[in-house]
Amino acid sequence: MKRIKTWPRVLTVRALTLALAAAGCAHATVYQLSDPNAQVFGEDLHIRTHYSDTLVDIARNYGLGYEEMVRANPGVDPWLPGEGTPIVIPGRRILPPGPRDGIVVNLPEHRLYYYPKLKRGEKPYVITYPVSVGKMDWHTPLGQTYITQKIRNPVWIPPQSVRQEHLTNGDPLPAVVKAGPDNPLGLFALRMAVHPGDYLIHGTNNPLAVGMPVTHGCLRLYPEDIAALFPKVPVGTKVYLIDEPIKVAFVDRQLLLEVHPPIDDQGQSIEPVLATFEQMLNQALGNTTTAVNWDYAVQVLKKANGIPAVVGLQADLDQPVQAAQPADAPDSRQQAPGETGAKPAPAPAAVPASAQATASARP
Repeated sequence: MKRIKTWPRVLTVRALTLALAAAGCAHATVYQLSDPNAQVFGEDLHIRTHYSDTLVDIARNYGLGYEEMVRANPGVDPWLPGEGTPIVIPGRRILPPGPRDGIVVNLPEHRLYYYPKLKRGEKPYVITYPVSVGKMDWHTPLGQTYITQKIRNPVWIPPQSVRQEHLTNGDPLPAVVKAGPDNPLGLFALRMAVHPGDYLIHGTNNPLAVGMPVTHGCLRLYPEDIAALFPKVPVGTKVYLIDEPIKVAFVDRQLLLEVHPPIDDQGQSIEPVLATFEQMLNQALGNTTTAVNWDYAVQVLKKANGIPAVVGLQADLDQPVQAAQPADAPDSRQQAPGETGAKPAPAPAAVPASAQATASARP
């Protein structure tokens, strides 16, 4: 699949700030899909840090949220990764299930997908951004809704429950927060038809928290991402809020599994359930006979790092299945600081197994 736009390399903090100011646009990736039924897009990159980088800087540079960046790089200090530390930039994704129409937000993934309406002769493409979702006791609602209003320079009227929470924490809020750089809604907001309550897709004055479950139910984007999304989305655009921690795809005779930590109805992360994976696996395979490495699939489930892994291969019934081990060890080749490149997907360990298979809102 053809990647239309992405940032080429990691920038230092100062360079990143200058680049964002000069570009004045979002740096999330826009992907052209090979066909309307494409299941997988993008690629993972591998870089090495400069001494002044943090995972937060790198995440924003590559259109990622905090948690997905940290999960892809376990054991790396997010604030002091050090000079020359190898870093994985997770960019290969399985598209979420369901309609490809308007906005789809997969809450466990902390990611928004936008499928614009296509002009005559235009090939399908998807735009994706990291988002913050509701924290414990302030969960983001699920289901289908739509955009009812577009607001520039929104004024925030905090609900009484939010004001009480801030007061309890020693951080009292005014009854009205004027538009401007200190407004938690940022400079742009899209209102959703979710009742009861008032839920928005909006920017933020705290970009460090993008990609975390920290909101009062709304969906926060980086300031540059909401600025890019806002003019593209017309009033009436459908919005699908889904909860799909496990995504599977069958592409080019390979079974791919992508897992994110599930969340409960209060925003708490919970362990993936193997029975759920087995059910989704059967749906993905249909009548295809596939050799699945179940041990490796369970490892991928438990790791839940959001990176698609090959856990099975299509098997020919008249050919013996050769066992193999997954090649998911760190890349041994040397890379210069700032080098990028896609790392080959790990080979599956196939075993003889068959599956049929003026806004008042909560920012």
